[in-house]
Amino acid sequence: MKIGASLQTRLALTVGLSVTLLWLAAAAVTAHRLGGEMEDVFDDGLRATAQRILPIVRHDVREGRQRRNPADHNDDDGEDTDRGTHTGREARYGENVTFIVRDRSGNVLLVSQGADASIFPPFVDKGFLRTETHQLYYDKSLDGNLTIAVAEPLDRRRELSRKMLLGLVLPLSIVIPFSLLAIILAVRRSLRPVRGLRQALARRGVQDLSPLPDSRLPSELRPISAGINQLLGRLKAAFNAERAFAANAAHELRTPVAGAIAQAQRIRSETGEELTRQRASEIEITLKRLMRMSEKLMQLARAEGGRLQGDEPSDLRTALQMIVQDFKTVGEGRIVLTVPQRPVLSKLDPDAVGILFRNLIENALKHGAQDGLVEAVLQVDGMLCVANDGPVLPADAMDRLMQRFERGDGKIGGSGLGLAIIKAITDRAGMTINVTSPRPEKSEGVQVQVRLPLS
Repeated sequence: MKIGASLQTRLALTVGLSVTLLWLAAAAVTAHRLGGEMEDVFDDGLRATAQRILPIVRHDVREGRQRRNPADHNDDDGEDTDRGTHTGREARYGENVTFIVRDRSGNVLLVSQGADASIFPPFVDKGFLRTETHQLYYDKSLDGNLTIAVAEPLDRRRELSRKMLLGLVLPLSIVIPFSLLAIILAVRRSLRPVRGLRQALARRGVQDLSPLPDSRLPSELRPISAGINQLLGRLKAAFNAERAFAANAAHELRTPVAGAIAQAQRIRSETGEELTRQRASEIEITLKRLMRMSEKLMQLARAEGGRLQGDEPSDLRTALQMIVQDFKTVGEGRIVLTVPQRPVLSKLDPDAVGILFRNLIENALKHGAQDGLVEAVLQVDGMLCVANDGPVLPADAMDRLMQRFERGDGKIGGSGLGLAIIKAITDRAGMTINVTSPRPEKSEGVQVQVRLPLS
């Protein structure tokens, strides 16, 4: 299945990628702003260091001058006479921040331990200066006699920036996959009504045109469900009109056809001409075939549109025995019916059971061996089996014979609707039909099995 063909996959990818990009964009903006804030914090640290050290050095220089010449209060002279005493002294401070203190002439008065004087350019102006390796801050005393330069390696700042960025990325590497999983699950759960609607349509039989329930559907799917229900309603009305026409036409034909048959029989009995009697017999045969066709059309309309389920369960044995008795009444005694001793109850309508069983027996009698028996067996689990001897049915013939007006043998009369009626009833009732040819443990014949629903 293509990725773009699935609405669920498309929504999950769209929302997931959007959330991922938003997370990454937010992380990038946060890292940029935090980097700027950290630069300000580092710069404030350099400024604070310079402002803290410079007064101490100035006081130290002044104290040294007073010890050398207590009566001399001239800072400029004392600085000149005492310069050699303070030059090159080292002071302990942090490992990452180094500084250097110079006098007005640029002579070094004090350096931090391990400081490299080459990284400190000469004092030009108060403020910050960035070199290739360090960020420096320059400051001077109020009288301008002392200057200080405080330096911090850029490598340290880059290392802290990397740690900060790693601290942002690591949580995202955990949060993003879980967010994508949560989005996929949320989209899948949200699309559950869509899958339910699809499954409800897929489970429906070909004759089920009842409206879809829309009570639990979200508002986005209710117009679709309403449109489908309108279409189902129109289809149901069209099918009902077709069935009603077929049933009404077949019913209305019975009376005139019966009258025509009676007239043909009267002509045959009253005429003395052999040719006229023969034609009257042919007319009678044709009218009887039309009568059987009308009966089959009514049965088909009943099978496709009638009620198949009763309110109360009935004994299947009774309907089967009545059908067999009807065949015996017209002189057909080749049917052997076997039923269980105890009742086999089902809510399937007895008329539908009778139509189904009658068509199974008629097909077995018509297409089976002319002198062979038709065996009908009803089991306690609802399995109805009708078998007959005769020619083997081709493997690909059953699907074709299930269609309307399809006949297995053109030499044998029939309407071609018997198996179509059987299939209509089994499809609507959700029953299964299985055709086996040749019969089990035999080399010929046909066996048809239908599992009737039990209550």
